[in-house]
Amino acid sequence: MIRDIKGLHHITSMASEARRNNAFFTETLGMRRVKKTVNFDDPTVYHLYYGNENGTPGTVVTYFPFPDAMRGRAGVGEVSETQFAVPEGSLSFWQDRLSAKDTNLLEADKIFGANRLRFIGPDGEGLALIETAGDVRTAWSGAGIDDSFAIRGFSGARFRLHDTAATTELLEFMGYQRTETEGAVTRFVIPGGNGADTIDLEALPQTPFARQGAGSVHHIAFAVENRAKQLEVRKALMDTGYQVTPVIDRDYFWAIYFRTPGGVLFEIATNEPGFNRDEDTAHLGEALKLPGRYEPYRAQIEAELAPLAA
Repeated sequence: MIRDIKGLHHITSMASEARRNNAFFTETLGMRRVKKTVNFDDPTVYHLYYGNENGTPGTVVTYFPFPDAMRGRAGVGEVSETQFAVPEGSLSFWQDRLSAKDTNLLEADKIFGANRLRFIGPDGEGLALIETAGDVRTAWSGAGIDDSFAIRGFSGARFRLHDTAATTELLEFMGYQRTETEGAVTRFVIPGGNGADTIDLEALPQTPFARQGAGSVHHIAFAVENRAKQLEVRKALMDTGYQVTPVIDRDYFWAIYFRTPGGVLFEIATNEPGFNRDEDTAHLGEALKLPGRYEPYRAQIEAELAPLAA
């Protein structure tokens, strides 16, 4: 069994318009944009990262905003809900704030005993705020939202699957422990994690497969401390039969990827070197940062990218 997973590292989704995406996460949800860069495979598209002040692993949601991308179709074989932790007693604040900003499909309920507020993002993505006791992670304080309400980072994520058996086996191999079941949903928790500790598997055997597009999660990343631990995890996965990519340098972390039995793309990402490797913490996310191979084409790339502010 793997013992080096620390919880979630980041979750990467797709969007259809960069300015609207940036405004929603920085203004409506009050997160910090910690990096403004480009898709490593298509430098005409932004890669935007939102998190806490430092972009701590377990707090960062990222987006590829493909201009005018077709909206995805919800279904099985995907991460269906990205869940953020907020302090206990804060959901009435968030309900009022999101209602005032015309956020769609607000729904308050409980999940495994915790209060939850579900809603959808600008491209129809499934999002939730979950009241979480004792979360000591530091929220971003520059967004004008009082610390007693502000997002701490991820709580976890929910998957929709036809059959959860194989993914259950994988998560347990990765160090997660099965804890509770409510209806068709089973919760898994990583002991001693980074706060972004839970994965919920929802079994929907009759639901059609999802179609990726704007609003869909592209991949979900799990955190390890460093490259040495990442190589140990890679070997363990390959020894178990998973087809895992070589290590890829993503500038702010190193990454490996593999496809799960349920169809979800997993990444294992390192906590090092972090988002302050190429800009001071006080100015994270302000300048456009490019991978070295694209730097000679900066003028052309900047001309093709739409401004994030009016």
